[in-house]
Amino acid sequence: MTTPILMPALSPTMEEGKLAKWHVKPGDKVRSGDVIAEIETDKATMEVEAVDEGVVETLLVPEGTEAVKVNTVIAQLREEGAVAAPATAKPATAAPAPAPVAAKPPAAPVAPTKAPAGAPAIRAPEGARLNASPLARRLAAEGGVELARVAGSGPHGRIVKSDIESALKGGAAKVVPTPAAAPARPQPVAAPAPVAVAAAPAAGPDARLFFAKDSYVEVPHDSMRKTIARRLTSSKRDIPHYYLKVDCQIDALMDVRKQINAQAPAEGPGAYKVSVNDFVVKAAALALIRVPGVNCSWTETALLQHRHADIGVAVALDFGLITPIVQKAESKSLAAISNEVKDLAVRAKAKKLKPSEYEGGTFAISNLGMYGVRDFTAVINPPHAAILAVGAGEGRPVVRNGAIVPATVMTVQLSCDHRVIDGALGATWLEAFKGYLENPVTMLA
Repeated sequence: MTTPILMPALSPTMEEGKLAKWHVKPGDKVRSGDVIAEIETDKATMEVEAVDEGVVETLLVPEGTEAVKVNTVIAQLREEGAVAAPATAKPATAAPAPAPVAAKPPAAPVAPTKAPAGAPAIRAPEGARLNASPLARRLAAEGGVELARVAGSGPHGRIVKSDIESALKGGAAKVVPTPAAAPARPQPVAAPAPVAVAAAPAAGPDARLFFAKDSYVEVPHDSMRKTIARRLTSSKRDIPHYYLKVDCQIDALMDVRKQINAQAPAEGPGAYKVSVNDFVVKAAALALIRVPGVNCSWTETALLQHRHADIGVAVALDFGLITPIVQKAESKSLAAISNEVKDLAVRAKAKKLKPSEYEGGTFAISNLGMYGVRDFTAVINPPHAAILAVGAGEGRPVVRNGAIVPATVMTVQLSCDHRVIDGALGATWLEAFKGYLENPVTMLA
């Protein structure tokens, strides 16, 4: 018997990915937990482990294939000791199209095997989609085990062969017998109606209509660019943005930064060098804890008010943009934030981040000050309810005690989701943020 290996969903939002590399070949034996492939998503490259055991029969999707949909069959695994099926065709060079479904009578019901009395039931979360390997499903059907009551030990909670075997041996899952019924007469299977896919509204006619073919070079969209376009288009379309801007005088911050870096070790494991952006991250995190109404996410039934300030810091890549997250930034020192941001940026550019390091977060910061940009407007990145756009610190004349004096001023602009953050609340957060930034010693307590 063969078991299909499916394109896995490596994160809750993943829809497709690139099969970057195979670590196995036909004839190789694999065990649960063995690395079999590398999958490249729009933001990271991750290793995929086997959840079943057996012998690799065929690889259906070759290395380098892009846009492989989640749950596409990418290889076939047969049970160890089983005779290989005769080769009738070469492996496909792309994800195979699903075969048409033929009408057939339903299989006779399987007589259930009862678990020991008093065995505790382990239920899947209410409404959750059952994630089980094909082999586990077959063993569950043969043994009469209700999959919804089995806790999966595989990747992302997937139910694998060993889970079903444990359920049958130790009674970890109660079996709910299904009453036998007379086989129904076969009914013709109607062709499924085409599913309409909602697309983002077109920005206008195809730009190629306006230019001669030899006047440009087409650069195809990669998966990251498509994801950026889809997410930010929906953000501007579905989220009611509004904007608040304030100027921060950062002369004191620049002095404190200079003193910190002068005393910081330059080499060794404890070395660090803080930047203005590190102060911005820390100030934003402390302001989110002080004004928790901004540290929220919108859902249709409730606001999710987060306990910690997980700050996403936008990093520009050669192939797009990513926002790695500094977790619990309110509790970290400036030195710790500095080193963590540097590490995340390096691994982001190498596409080595884990999904937990760039998905989620409670707030985001986009800093273009290093490019000399004075101020700009940023687009909210869901599930955040706000994003702070940070401009360059520059010398400007300001009025102090009735006199015009020079000062280093940095303009920041807060983009807010009006469903979550009302104007006064957003202004209160900016006031707290500005207070920390202009009095940096308060961040060091």
